[in-house]
Amino acid sequence: MDAAHPPATESVDRIPLDDDRHVAYAEYGDPTGLPVVFLHGTPGSHRLGRLFHAAARRESVRLLAVDRPGYGQSSPWPERDLTDTGAFVRPVLDDAGVSRAGVVGFSGGGPHALALAATHADRVTAVDIVSGATPPTHPPRAPPIQRLLERVATTAPTLLRGLIRGQAWLADHVSPTVVVSQYTSSAGRAALPDEVLALVARDFVDGVSPSGRGATTEFRLLGDSWPFSLDSVDAPVRLWHGADDANVPVDGVRLLRDRLPNAQLTVFETADHLTTLYRSRASVVQRHADGSPR
Repeated sequence: MDAAHPPATESVDRIPLDDDRHVAYAEYGDPTGLPVVFLHGTPGSHRLGRLFHAAARRESVRLLAVDRPGYGQSSPWPERDLTDTGAFVRPVLDDAGVSRAGVVGFSGGGPHALALAATHADRVTAVDIVSGATPPTHPPRAPPIQRLLERVATTAPTLLRGLIRGQAWLADHVSPTVVVSQYTSSAGRAALPDEVLALVARDFVDGVSPSGRGATTEFRLLGDSWPFSLDSVDAPVRLWHGADDANVPVDGVRLLRDRLPNAQLTVFETADHLTTLYRSRASVVQRHADGSPR
């Protein structure tokens, strides 16, 4: 299993953004391979990139897994919006010696991947979005708990940060299945290896500790209108989504596909938010390894 065979060494590089902030990233797969940026979910961290490690190594892909601001080891940036994605991804590419790369965004990382392609077309070759969040203007409406988090992120961010820190403490002291239940059904959990459940749970804890600022920022900005034009995403986009995704209903993803200039959608039957990530990972890596949209 990918999660059971992590890289022999897993170092995290921290790159300065300015005098006060830095961004962190880790590498998985083949260090000499074709570069692909991985953008984790909301919340999350670079650690989830480990899920792609074996496939990336097999397909000669170099996966650059970024901690977005406020997550993992990256500094908070509470006033950012989606169009600032390039401001923290571009330094990672420069540090890695990469001029252009593919981009993979999972869940809340999906809008960031599209924003990067829209604002930095010269640095992006292709985009894959797995279980990606959709614009708030797209029906059907987001699940009630997500709408509540978005409202609290705007009206009472300090309260939300406290709740997130408490949730992180709890997640660190309970079974991984309790944490993973946010992203998958009981049937989905049964279909996933134990080491994958443990990895996702650890990714959640790393993502929201110690401050919870990354998640608070993104619940707000993902609930706002996206501040870029989908028409400006020239790179080929492949959307991967589960028919049974309760976190992001697939009907909204179909609308997103239709609004993008060059997009295809693959729907996995009997798959939800997390099982889609697990089932698509090899295909996602292979698409970038082939060097062309599939």
